[in-house]
Amino acid sequence: MNNLVTTPGGTPVSMLIMPAGASFFTTMQIPILLGRDFEERDQSDSSRVATVNEAFAQANFGADNPLGRHITLGNGPRQQDLEIIGVAKNARYTGLKQDIEPTVYIPYNLGFPPVNQMVYELRTTGDPLTYVNTVREIVRQADPRLPVSNISTQAAQVDQAINQEILFARLCSAFAMLALIIACVGLYGTMAYSVARRTNEIGLRMALGAQRGSIVGMVLREVVVLTGVGLAIGLPAAYAGSRLVESFLFGMRPNDPLAMSVAVVTLVAAALLAGYAPARRAARIDPMVALRHE
Repeated sequence: MNNLVTTPGGTPVSMLIMPAGASFFTTMQIPILLGRDFEERDQSDSSRVATVNEAFAQANFGADNPLGRHITLGNGPRQQDLEIIGVAKNARYTGLKQDIEPTVYIPYNLGFPPVNQMVYELRTTGDPLTYVNTVREIVRQADPRLPVSNISTQAAQVDQAINQEILFARLCSAFAMLALIIACVGLYGTMAYSVARRTNEIGLRMALGAQRGSIVGMVLREVVVLTGVGLAIGLPAAYAGSRLVESFLFGMRPNDPLAMSVAVVTLVAAALLAGYAPARRAARIDPMVALRHE
C-alpha cells in the first residue's frame, strides 16, 4: 500500500507497507544496496525497522551511511521512531516521467498508518493468470470473507500505465521509418538521374581509354562528396530539431548516438547504391552507343 506522509523535517516521502519476512525486495527483484531485507524477526511488535531507497538516503543523509540511523514518521500518537536497516535501489511507483520519490518501506505489523486494503504480488513460472483459481481457493480457505479482486499481471499494469507513451512511440517510429524511406528513395532517384545525364561523358572517357572500374570509382567519389556535404548540413539541423521532441522521450537522449548512426549509415548506403548501380550500367554500355545517347 502506498501512502504519502511527511517526516518532521518536512521532507515528503512515499511509504510502502509490506508483511515482514516476506522477502519483498527479492520477490520484486529490487536490489538491496546496503544492509539487509526484512526478516521473520521483524514481525515482532517491538521491532521498529525500515528500509529506504536511494533517493531518500541521498536527500536526508547525503554521502553518509544511513544504516543504523533513526527516522521519525508521522505526528501525535501514531508517531513512529524507526531504525534504518537497509537501502534499496530506486524503483518507480508513479509515472515514468516523474522523479523518483524518496521512499520508506516498513513492515505491516507497525500499524502505521491504518491499512484498509492490500495488494499481494505473486511470482510464478509461466503464465501467471493460470494460477488465479488456485490463489482464490487459498484465500477462501484462509478467510471466506476476504474478496479477491483486480487480478492482473505486472506486465499488464505497466502496459496500461504507459499505454499512451507506447502508442506515441509506435506512431513516431512509423513516421520516422516512412521519412527515412522517402529520403532514401529521393536520394537514389537524384543520384541515378545525375549519373544517367552523364552517359555521354562516361562514353567519351571510355573511348579515350578509361577503365570501367575507374569510371565507377569516379562516380562513387563524387557521390561520397555530395553525401558528406548533405550530412554536414543535415546533422546540425537534426540535432537542433531533436530538441523539440525532448519532452516526449523517456530513457533516451534527444540525440541518441545509435539512432543518429543508423540514420547516417542508411543514407550513405542508399547514396552509394544510387551512384554505383547507374554508373555500373553506364560503364557496360558500348562507348559508341554512349556517345550517341541523348
